[in-house]
Amino acid sequence: MSGDGTVGKACEVLDQVAAFNRPVRFGELLDSSNFPKATLYRFLQTLTNQGMLSYDAERQTYSLGMRLVRLAHSAWTHSSLAPVARPYIDTLSHQLGETVHLAQLDSSQVLYVDKRNAHEPVEMFSQAGKVGPAYCTGVGKAMMAYLPEDALARTISQQSFHRFTDQTLCSEADLRAELSAIRDRGYAFDREEHEPGIICIAAPILTENGRMLGALSITGPTNRTNYDQLTEWAPNVTMTAAQIGREAQNWRFPESQSNEKAAS
Repeated sequence: MSGDGTVGKACEVLDQVAAFNRPVRFGELLDSSNFPKATLYRFLQTLTNQGMLSYDAERQTYSLGMRLVRLAHSAWTHSSLAPVARPYIDTLSHQLGETVHLAQLDSSQVLYVDKRNAHEPVEMFSQAGKVGPAYCTGVGKAMMAYLPEDALARTISQQSFHRFTDQTLCSEADLRAELSAIRDRGYAFDREEHEPGIICIAAPILTENGRMLGALSITGPTNRTNYDQLTEWAPNVTMTAAQIGREAQNWRFPESQSNEKAAS
């Protein structure tokens, strides 16, 4: 349970509602809540009154409110790489015809902040706004490889190392060896480590002084993409990541500020 008082507890309730990915009834929330019935109800009422949640009286369900949508749009505009990166990922997507992801680190996880679908889209986990594991995704490993050591150690300590597929790296030693290889070549692969049949190549987005801002990836299904093809795309993805890094050089992002602090 959060140690940040009332605000932290309210955020827990928002996270709980969001985790259902659909309108949710009070009883469903109570079944999985850390709070007593009266406390949970009070938080739901307050969050609804503040526009952070929306209540459908007819269906008796709660969902995320429009105030959160406005806040999310503002965060996307001012606190993410997405606006500055948009023209570059548009061009990359048009050139290669496969799925392009843009991501940043959020509390030791991958936050997908933008995405361009392939000319022939394939269903996959990643969507803009979704959070995923860092240790078994191309963008996650590309970002972790360029963290300062203290930030990297903290990030690794928060990985679950759950085995999603037979290819998933499930130990700190294996992950660190992989991150060293990524630093040597300048880009990362996802070798079906998170989803069977999905592979990618990813490059870190760095400022000129090496501050890590995020990562960019090209992703495809194994039925039409292979590792030789991904390697051929390495110049495309690394050049585009470098362009975004130069463009974003003077922008200040919440995650990059904490990384910079860790490096000092």
